[in-house]
Amino acid sequence: MTYDEAHRLFEYRDGALYWKVTSNSRALAGAKAGTFNSHLGRFYVRANKKSYLRSRLIFLMHHGEIPDEIDHVDGVRDNDRIENLRAATAGENQRNKRRPLNNTSGFKNIRFRAKKWTVELKINNKNHYFGRYDDLELAELVAVEARNKYHGAFANHV
Repeated sequence: MTYDEAHRLFEYRDGALYWKVTSNSRALAGAKAGTFNSHLGRFYVRANKKSYLRSRLIFLMHHGEIPDEIDHVDGVRDNDRIENLRAATAGENQRNKRRPLNNTSGFKNIRFRAKKWTVELKINNKNHYFGRYDDLELAELVAVEARNKYHGAFANHV
C-alpha cells in the first residue's frame, strides 16, 4: 500500500477509516472500513486483496511511511487515533506493555522473593537488578524511577 493509494481509498476521521470508493458489496463508499479481531484486539482492513492493520494505514496516511513497529501511546491496541500512534522499535514497543495479568505484586517489575520485594527491569534484552526492599511502596518508587530513566517516553507504569 502506498501513501497515494491509501488516500485514494480511505478518509481518516477520529481514529477510524472510511471508504472513499466502493470496491465491493462489503466496502461501500462512506462506510467504515475494517473489522475488529476480538482475539487480537485490533482492527484490520482488507484492500487490494491484502489485509492491513488499521493503525498502519492511518500512520501511512499521516507520515507517508509504515515503520517496522507502531506503538500505541496509551497501550490500548484499538485506539488508532493518530495522536496515539508513534513509530517504535520492537524493544520500545515492549517497554510500553501493561502489567502482565499474572502479576501478583500489583506493580510492574516487582515480585516477592525470599520475603522481600525485588525490583528487576529488562534493559536491552537483559534483566537488571535494582534491589530488594521490605517496603512495597519503596520498591514501587524504585521501579518507577528505573522505568523513567531507562525506558524514557516508552515507560508504562500501569
